[in-house]
Amino acid sequence: MLYVDIPTLPELKALISTRADACVSIYVSTTPQTQHVSASCIAFGNMAKSASEQLTKAGLDKRRRALLEAELAALGDDEDFWRLQAHSVAVLATPDSVRTFRLATALTDMVQVSDRFYLKPLLRAIAFPQTALVLALSENAVRLIEIFPELPPSRVRVQDFPKDASDAVGRASVNNLTQNTRIANAEGQTVLLRQYARKVDAALRVLAGRDTPLILAATEPLGPIFRNLNSYPALLSGGISESPDRMTDAELASAARPVLDGYYKAQIKDANALYEARSSVRRATTDLGEAARAATNGAIEFLMVDIDHTVPGSVSDIDGTVTFAKDASTYDVVDEIAGRAILTGARFLGVRREDIPGNAPLAATLRYPI
Repeated sequence: MLYVDIPTLPELKALISTRADACVSIYVSTTPQTQHVSASCIAFGNMAKSASEQLTKAGLDKRRRALLEAELAALGDDEDFWRLQAHSVAVLATPDSVRTFRLATALTDMVQVSDRFYLKPLLRAIAFPQTALVLALSENAVRLIEIFPELPPSRVRVQDFPKDASDAVGRASVNNLTQNTRIANAEGQTVLLRQYARKVDAALRVLAGRDTPLILAATEPLGPIFRNLNSYPALLSGGISESPDRMTDAELASAARPVLDGYYKAQIKDANALYEARSSVRRATTDLGEAARAATNGAIEFLMVDIDHTVPGSVSDIDGTVTFAKDASTYDVVDEIAGRAILTGARFLGVRREDIPGNAPLAATLRYPI
């Protein structure tokens, strides 16, 4: 099983707003294979030591530094925590608190020390969590599985799922229509399948509040019928067209992975198309200075940021003026721009630089022309 806890948008905004005399952001690659997690513990310990050295150099009060060191040491010694991991862990610590998030996304190891958290890597984990649900739906059965990167799928128990179509409509068969003259034709079979699909959709309301992508595995006519009745907002347009009756959970997971990857690629493609469209009316920029001023004034509509590289500097709280620095003694300008944009309602994607127009550190579309 993959142990994942991705921050919600309100949690992310709270982290963005955090300011302290010491904010330590540590990202460590991990593994769900418990027997191999010791390397991650060692890497975390080394990064915690690096953070402490940076805080000493910065002149943090010894008592405050000791509090933070104690928190990080306690986390490093927590065997139960390290035993249950995914592919990365984010540790966001101040002398007064520690937050951890286990992520399905593989991230680069790094440690950042500032008066605010470094959060760009979390943006990718939020946008591309690498998990999905697969609804295997046929007249003969219905099942829901959850897929994870590099791990076997897990069956999700849904209490109110009907056993099959016949069970859902209270008939011996949805194909033997002589039992009821009112629906004794192909149209009648569609009526029964709609009843079945409606009950499946109702049972899936236990997922309310989740935004995990849902991939449908079904053949015609049941697949299109379910799509017409579906109320789960994250049902993907792409699906698995093979009969799920002939597929194991593992085979469904393998078939679902390209669908999920295609969905993520489509998001990046759509973001680039939006950027190009906004560029023609002066509502797009890859310039850090322009983006910083726009973010400070709440003018960013959508933002793509490179999660792997940092641009040291600072951004004025008054007018968004950027001051670049030669080293990382301040904070990441792009991370600060992203935070300000998110706090004012901008949508966002954390991506690799090659996915951004012009291979820039960021690309922003704006609510009005600049």
